[in-house]
Amino acid sequence: DSVAQGRRIKCRLCTKVLKKMQALAGDDPDESAVQAALQKGCRALGRAVGKQCQQLVSKYQEQISEGLQNGDLPQDICAAIGVCRS
Repeated sequence: DSVAQGRRIKCRLCTKVLKKMQALAGDDPDESAVQAALQKGCRALGRAVGKQCQQLVSKYQEQISEGLQNGDLPQDICAAIGVCRS
């Protein structure tokens, strides 16, 4: 159904966004590296996806930041914030 499909699209977007952020933040990032990646990452995804990315980041910034600093997998972070099913 359309709700499940919408959730899958959001989940894919979340995972894609976090993979990008992770790449930008580098291995074993500190808080400032993560913050810089969160800002740059959305811009790097283009205008349409970037806007959704910004909404995701502003809503879940703390959890995303923490997850990236802990080295969690994008899929796991997205599941933890309730965007993906775990």
